Amino acid sequence: MRLKDEQISKLGEKVLADLTAAGQIVLKKERGVILGAIKEAVRADIKAEEDLEKDAENLLEQTLRSMRGGADIDRHKMLRMIKEKLAKDRKIVL
Repeated sequence: MRLKDEQISKLGEKVLADLTAAGQIVLKKERGVILGAIKEAVRADIKAEEDLEKDAENLLEQTLRSMRGGADIDRHKMLRMIKEKLAKDRKIVL
């Protein structure tokens, strides 16, 4: 999923506000520092998911080439299966 910086900022603000309001966290550092860390975590997660998608597509293409095209293969289903396997191996929650 591709999010703009503005959307990531709003998401970070919402997460921080909700956790603070619910008493789930107590801020031990400046609010801006914590907000920056939340935004960076979201960006890193998005990047990991994008990398996973690219790797899954590359692996699918390699597999289909080795099967000489795999005309009878459901590409969408196989891509989903590859992504799920890679995500499990990399401990990424989709």
